[in-house]
Amino acid sequence: MPDHRPCRYIFVTGGVVSSLGKGLAAASIAALLESRGLRISLLKFDPYLNVDPGTMSPFQHGEVFVTDDGAETDLDLGHYERFTHLTLTRANNVTAGRVYETVLAKERRGDYLGKTVQVIPHVTNEIKDAIRRVSDNVDIVIVEIGGTVGDIESLPFLEAIRQMRQEVGRENTLFIHLTLVPFIAAAGELKTKPTQHSVRELREIGIQADIVLCRTDRLLPPELKAKIALFCNVAEEAVITAKDAGSIYEVPVLLGDQGLDKLALRYLHLDAPDADLSQWRQLIDRVNHPQGEVAIAIAGKYTDYEDSYKSLKEALVHAALAHRLKLRLDWVDTGALEGRSQEEVAARFAGVDGILVPGGFGGRGIEGMLAAIQYARESGTPFFGICLGMQCAVIEFARHVAGLGDANSSEFDPATPHRVIYKLRELRGVEEMGGTMRLGAWACQLVPGSRAAQAYGALAISERHRHRYEFNRDYEAQLTAAGLEISGSSPDRTYVEVVEIPSHPWFLGCQFHPEFKSRSLAPHPLFCAFVGAARTRRSHGGASQSQNSEPGAVLAWRPEASQTGASESGTRGAAAPGPAPKKYPSSPVPA
Repeated sequence: MPDHRPCRYIFVTGGVVSSLGKGLAAASIAALLESRGLRISLLKFDPYLNVDPGTMSPFQHGEVFVTDDGAETDLDLGHYERFTHLTLTRANNVTAGRVYETVLAKERRGDYLGKTVQVIPHVTNEIKDAIRRVSDNVDIVIVEIGGTVGDIESLPFLEAIRQMRQEVGRENTLFIHLTLVPFIAAAGELKTKPTQHSVRELREIGIQADIVLCRTDRLLPPELKAKIALFCNVAEEAVITAKDAGSIYEVPVLLGDQGLDKLALRYLHLDAPDADLSQWRQLIDRVNHPQGEVAIAIAGKYTDYEDSYKSLKEALVHAALAHRLKLRLDWVDTGALEGRSQEEVAARFAGVDGILVPGGFGGRGIEGMLAAIQYARESGTPFFGICLGMQCAVIEFARHVAGLGDANSSEFDPATPHRVIYKLRELRGVEEMGGTMRLGAWACQLVPGSRAAQAYGALAISERHRHRYEFNRDYEAQLTAAGLEISGSSPDRTYVEVVEIPSHPWFLGCQFHPEFKSRSLAPHPLFCAFVGAARTRRSHGGASQSQNSEPGAVLAWRPEASQTGASESGTRGAAAPGPAPKKYPSSPVPA
């Protein structure tokens, strides 16, 4: 039976400076409302003119988060999924570039019947249509507007949400504005003027904030809240302290304790059961009361900017918390390892319990990755390779174990005599970069008894991919004879998905990106197994012992959609066609 209740909308904007945490705020609000039994959807608008972030440098934009349906999206969608039960799609992230592309395509087709195409109404209508597309069968849509109020790029989006209040009614919309309240050390005072100016600038374009979230490093005293309320034209209870937290997983509880969700529901005229934050409080207890420590080195190309590996870092945090451990990360720039002796490499990784080599594109830093992998293999240090990390593990094994001294990937050396990694076979002869990567969720079949199968507790899994190169099965017999195990393949055995070294304490590489499916309250099984192996190594004083590490006492909560089932929504069998090709680039980022 159709649901005729009107959908409500919460619009989250930001002012003063960027990087205040609008994405975390939106995700936390979603977690609070979802804990009350409400059906939630989220949408991120990005004001840049790229059609998607797939071609953007991670040093500028951070990681590209991939959804089940193969969309390359903003990293905030990772926060949305990690804080909720939601499995998002390409409809949940829209850029200005995609909006203008759609509008211009309609103009070329004559959809506007010869009218002059303008920002208002044509661009703003397209933005509102994007909001409505994620509004079916939900109680509340939370819309985050990227950028900062005052930026010229975000004006069409702000105008569109202003119009939304006019169209759906004041009682069905809520504006939440995140601002900065800085502490000036020289004066010994918190200053509210930046917040006042930001809210005023929002009012100048026709939007009155209903709730003001004040990002600060300390609690706001009542008199300061009263001052902000007076000058920003909001109720005192609507001035919420968004205090710096020791862990991002404290944010939903901190906001909930101040009644943010209760106030939002009152403004939206919605009734809902009380929030159940017991699992979030249990998670915070694990954060604040670890029973040990584990040290993991992330040896990658983009370690100078940690947001390049945002989901990866959070997946390791989830796994460490599952084992009640404090995570200590050691960020290793593999470019700095190139040309180093084995002794120098060993010294660099002294004291770490596990080494993870993540994804990336281009040849810079590859020899450093190979050096890190060789050290992990020879020292018995637990190793986890993801995407490019798995490919480098194959290259290192081929060179130093299988006797193929010149083994390489055709991505780095097109003339190599041993292309153990090469371009996806369906892309041979295809030089265009747009939409040609293998993207989204694909099925994988695991080998019984393998470490991967033991970690998942299943043989049929589904994981998200983002790659252009693959394992060359022409070398399968030679590499497996030397001791490499192919423990996961696509159901039709076209693609190699997982490799392991059974004689090693824990050595596993996967072509997919498991970090994209790890949740705050449902840590990913591969990360749990990897951290468990690292913990075992630490408990044995770094001794190399062959064992199959169990995930440990992981949190009981699981999302409604299975983490591993191949029947999961959005999953495609390996023989099925991939995402529809796009006319714009979706290519590897610059090296």
